[in-house]
Amino acid sequence: MTNPKAYRSPWAKGWREAGWAGLTKPWDLLVIGGGITGAGILAVAARSRLRVLLLEQGDFGSGTSSRSSKMVHGGLRYLRHMQIKLTRESVQERQRLLHTAPGLVEPLGFVYPMYEGSRPSPWLVKLGLGIYTRLASEAGDYQRLDEIDTLMMAPGLKKKDLVRGFQYNDAQTDDARLVLRVLHDGLLAGEGRAVALNYARVIGLLKRGGKVAGVSVYDETNEKTAEVQGGLVINASGAWADKLRADAGGAKRLRPLRGSHLFFSLDRFPVYQAIAFSHPDDNRPVFVFPWEGVALVGTTDVDHSLPLDKEPVISAEEADYLLRAVQVHFPDLDLTEADVISTQGGVRPVVHTGKEDPSAESRDHVLWPEQGMLTVTGGKLTTFRLIAVDALKAAHELNKKIPEPDEEEQVIDRFDPNQAIPGVGLPVSRRLWGRYGSGALLVADMPVELLTSIPATPYLWAELVWSAREEPICHLADLLLRRFRLGIMLIDGGQSLLPRIKSLLQRDLGWDDERWAVEVERCKGIWKVAHGLPQEWKKVVKGKK
Repeated sequence: MTNPKAYRSPWAKGWREAGWAGLTKPWDLLVIGGGITGAGILAVAARSRLRVLLLEQGDFGSGTSSRSSKMVHGGLRYLRHMQIKLTRESVQERQRLLHTAPGLVEPLGFVYPMYEGSRPSPWLVKLGLGIYTRLASEAGDYQRLDEIDTLMMAPGLKKKDLVRGFQYNDAQTDDARLVLRVLHDGLLAGEGRAVALNYARVIGLLKRGGKVAGVSVYDETNEKTAEVQGGLVINASGAWADKLRADAGGAKRLRPLRGSHLFFSLDRFPVYQAIAFSHPDDNRPVFVFPWEGVALVGTTDVDHSLPLDKEPVISAEEADYLLRAVQVHFPDLDLTEADVISTQGGVRPVVHTGKEDPSAESRDHVLWPEQGMLTVTGGKLTTFRLIAVDALKAAHELNKKIPEPDEEEQVIDRFDPNQAIPGVGLPVSRRLWGRYGSGALLVADMPVELLTSIPATPYLWAELVWSAREEPICHLADLLLRRFRLGIMLIDGGQSLLPRIKSLLQRDLGWDDERWAVEVERCKGIWKVAHGLPQEWKKVVKGKK
């Protein structure tokens, strides 16, 4: 087993200053956007030995890529809209991720109950599942369940008019951690040729001969600006892509759609696998599944008309919609607003085709070359590797100095999930390999008192310490809301843990007491907005207490 002391961090002490100092060097590729799409492009480009710079205006994954439904799946519902190619690619990429990132991308069983008069009908669901499971046969076939088996697999489910169910397999992940893992492995593969900076906002495009040739960038952490030249600029900024495209003369083409979620404790909403069902009002698919120690319910699909630079938040209408769905399908649980421990909303970049129903819009990714800049947007979390490969193929057509990517290029380094790490059990070893890759041994090499679980979470205290030392933390919210998901898992967002977190991490973060206090207030403010209850709900919940 490799010596943990030999670990090389892509974010070693001084990484930001070194990265900023090297911005004026010529780059083969400039990638704007540090979500899963940008991270995937960097990872593939780095393995192609390109000099690639990624710039993210906020924290890595702080936009859509930390606010998804946390699923790595083919999208069974996309078959209803005849998006067969997207579904096939998705299930195949799901299987690839299950193989390459065990411990981070994990199997998730789904139960689909059927009722008298269900829409879609049982025969149509059966047909769809037959197609779905055969697109990646190694995942196993679907199973038909009788009423008793369905109720055993979905405790608390509504019994009235239940006639049967189906069971099939998909997968889940921690989306924010997936972004970090892809960046981590991509930067290491780049061996110094790849750099990624968070809190580095692109404030303008540089043009030469009418073509985009670089960017102006503002670094929030040192309040400096710089001009950066690149052989090609790739706009991978997701829902923000139209803003940059406007600077390159492109017309608005995106339809930002908000998807929101509710989170419950597993004590109040005990689920052991995913349960998918149709909403009683409009038959849209809704699901609940166990995720990182909580029950996640989602999702909505509504037009997002608020400014993109503001935290997206769940509306009272969306919260009512999701709560009604679980109240109807799990009536014996008596779930109310007071049982919701947190919420989350995220904005999807979807191409606007004029469809009245937001859910009918295609989830395929698109590539738009405009004035020398290549925009890549849309798509699904699951297919990010394919999106990166397609983007670099298009980049090659625009600039022949950029090599064509390998169709099968990996973006995550695989580790044996069955290799036990000294000091922790095999289940924890699997999770550490998945979340941290080559850094897993260093996490487990901490003092034994840190190899204990943080209450009500799946994390070890050692993970927080390692992250503070080895990962790109610019703000406390980066640590507590994305590197770790305390804002979702804990009803107080982790505030009760702050005294110990301060004692463990303050020195490694390099913050004095004044800076710590500022970061705590900033983090609390973001948590209240991003994960709190809608105002109308707060009044109801307060009245019940």
